[in-house]
Amino acid sequence: MWGDGQIATRQEDMSRGQGERLIGLLEDLLADEGFSWADLDAIAVGVGPGNFTGIRISVSAARGLALGLGKPAIGVNGFEAVAHGQTLPYTAYLPAPRDQRYAMDLTQAGLPPPRLEDADAPAPNPTTLIIAIANIAAARLAQPDETFVRPAPLYVRPADAAPPRDKPPMILP
Repeated sequence: MWGDGQIATRQEDMSRGQGERLIGLLEDLLADEGFSWADLDAIAVGVGPGNFTGIRISVSAARGLALGLGKPAIGVNGFEAVAHGQTLPYTAYLPAPRDQRYAMDLTQAGLPPPRLEDADAPAPNPTTLIIAIANIAAARLAQPDETFVRPAPLYVRPADAAPPRDKPPMILP
């Protein structure tokens, strides 16, 4: 949570149950900081690339909360967060599975498509990413004519899960 230049975070390491725990974790954070859902101006969310399921959970939760609260949801991709505060042009790297990395060349002209490279990239500090996402979202929120596109996951490579081989069931009218 970001407010008045201060960041408040909560983190729990878990291998399962993130979707079930996320809203409760956010409620705990709000209560600990003396806020309620109604006090929020917007919902910021990191849209990836990253863990397939984790990104889907966070983006879905952000969109649902924003819809329910009548607030904008602001998506920030990991490359923007890594490059936050850097002089452009800047190449941002994020770790990818299988000894690969995601890369994006950021310029003043906008965001080009990301690419997958055969090289390692160190994982960025999670707190640094959270702060960058919050600051980028706050800057976008402060733009008077900004129109917010619904956040969507940023995928650079297909999911590891294979699609089912069976045909989908027929839905009867």
